[in-house]
Amino acid sequence: MIEYFDSHCHLTDTAFRHDLEAVFHRAAEAGVTRMVTIASDLDDALRAAELAAARSRCWSTAGVHPHAAGDASPDTVAKLRGLLAHDDVVAVGETGLDYHYDNAAPSVQRALFDAHLALGAETGLPVVVHAREADDDIAAALRNMPAGTRGVLHCFTGGDRAFGEAMAAGWWVSFSGIASFKSFGAVDLLREVPEDRLMVETDSPYLAPVPHRGRRNEPAHVVHVAEAVASLLDRPTEEVARRTSANACTFYGVE
Repeated sequence: MIEYFDSHCHLTDTAFRHDLEAVFHRAAEAGVTRMVTIASDLDDALRAAELAAARSRCWSTAGVHPHAAGDASPDTVAKLRGLLAHDDVVAVGETGLDYHYDNAAPSVQRALFDAHLALGAETGLPVVVHAREADDDIAAALRNMPAGTRGVLHCFTGGDRAFGEAMAAGWWVSFSGIASFKSFGAVDLLREVPEDRLMVETDSPYLAPVPHRGRRNEPAHVVHVAEAVASLLDRPTEEVARRTSANACTFYGVE
């Protein structure tokens, strides 16, 4: 069986509250042997860490999504630092900038994003970055982050400046079910990602790929993401699955 790694999902989301065991079962049947559940805020990071501790080959992150940046307090970074010390917590984030929604002022988002990047450098853990309609500021943040900070532009859909800075810094880029949509506009950039820095994800329960578009997403569907990426790269799906799984293991520092 081909093995897949869902490098970014949200298993603590309420969309999974009634059938999480079935979700894990379907993932295993599809060959999804590893996954990382991504935190959106401090409370979610605690739930994610508990979930990861109870599951083999499931890990978690700790961070505050830009949508929740306005709720951060002066001790948020210190609390994140404590969570990042847990064995099953393998990355900082989800962090980044999102100027599409007015959930927090750009200056507030940027300050917290910079703090996450600094945490990544301090802890040696990679940073999971959300970027939407903030290309210039994402690029500026990456250009000015501490040397050696590792990270991934997750659910990448474009942004030439952020992409350029990420490539220059040796970062990874991850693609979601959007890569299966006819409207996907970052095909040329996808083809520029070095093969050892490419990952796939579901971002579930959001952004279900074709043929599940419009329904709840789940880790089992990362198979379709890999198929879409393989088609765009004109590579065998098995090769893309193998390479992206190995890359995710390297990125997160897991088996």
